[in-house]
Amino acid sequence: MFFELRNYRIKDGKRDRWVEVMEEKIIPFQISKGMVAIASFVAKDEPDLYVWIRRFESEEEAERLYKDVYESDYWKNEIKPLADEMLDRERMRIVRLAATPKSVVQ
Repeated sequence: MFFELRNYRIKDGKRDRWVEVMEEKIIPFQISKGMVAIASFVAKDEPDLYVWIRRFESEEEAERLYKDVYESDYWKNEIKPLADEMLDRERMRIVRLAATPKSVVQ
């Protein structure tokens, strides 16, 4: 099992709208495809930072879910245009993490 820690930088003044899109469209859609969204956050002291965490059972599962989500017509036609207008993609950072043996998120 591994986790993705996804740090997104949101274009000026668009973070509230981004959170709304994440909570009402993106996360529910990804969950409907089988992804596990653990949590999402906004930074108290960085008005352009949005962070969320997903969990995958294996690399194979991640590859399958990436394909199911990101190659879907819904993603390409509905979500990607919204994301492109709000995300500063050059400043995004995605880190894959493995839980340590005594971590409570095993």
